[in-house]
Amino acid sequence: MASTEHIVDVPATRWRSFYELTKPRVVMLIVFTSIVGTLLAVPGMPPLDALIFGNLGVGLAAASAAVINHVLDERIDAQMSRTKRRPLPTGKLTPRMALVFAGVLCVLSMGLLVSLVNTLTAVLTFASLIGYAVIYTVWLKRATSQNIVIGGAAGAAPPVLGWAAVTGTVEPNALLLFLIVFVWTPPHFWALAIARKDEYAKVGIPMLPVTHGVAFTRLQVLLYTLLLVAVTLMPFVTGMSGVLYLAAAIVLNAMFVWHAFQMKISDRAHLPMKVFRFSITYLMWLFAALLLDHYLPVAEPLR
Repeated sequence: MASTEHIVDVPATRWRSFYELTKPRVVMLIVFTSIVGTLLAVPGMPPLDALIFGNLGVGLAAASAAVINHVLDERIDAQMSRTKRRPLPTGKLTPRMALVFAGVLCVLSMGLLVSLVNTLTAVLTFASLIGYAVIYTVWLKRATSQNIVIGGAAGAAPPVLGWAAVTGTVEPNALLLFLIVFVWTPPHFWALAIARKDEYAKVGIPMLPVTHGVAFTRLQVLLYTLLLVAVTLMPFVTGMSGVLYLAAAIVLNAMFVWHAFQMKISDRAHLPMKVFRFSITYLMWLFAALLLDHYLPVAEPLR
């Protein structure tokens, strides 16, 4: 009986390892922003095929990029306490198995997008996959302390991909969504980098707190958060959204600025991770407010 349970458990454990390789929490946030882009692209409900297959394709591509990232960062992951228990450093899966898995996910993604959505979405999705999995992971991450700023373009693409899945075009409002995520990325990730500074230094990754110090990085987090305030007001100013979104953005921005300011003036060790976690909540609620405002406008936006 015990041997049978062991046989059953091996494939179950392996599938969990494959699932972990996809960075499911990150992918869920990516798909959420992509879905918001899809829904904001048209006045009413978008076509179901674009909504379902477009975002499924984006999610599969994001998962593929995450798996490739695991393979390329295996050596680094093995030396960092945050990542040393991942499937590749622990030997639960081999790099070859992971690459095959990434290839299958990529092929499925491109197949869905080309055949059931449109070619533009497929091309842009593939470009963002390469941007994160190869250009950022192989080069930018190891080459410059501005890796997060430059590489943030790939992570900011999902709302544009969701938008393009419906319209077949890249429009100014879609680029505005891109800009929000792009400016959000540095304060989000630099807060984590402060918390993990010693680990990044140990493996030779030139994150900003390693190359320029923690005090400088705290200042940059605050400055980028202030820039984010200006950027997130643009949907209201341009008429993309109304007062419901504006009210939510003001509250969320006030909270983010407060968190960033507290981290700037205090050396308390828990604050960087607190800012990092809040930034995720911030983005989710901000995009939820965009969506709610889109379907429940309470006042005519500025024109």
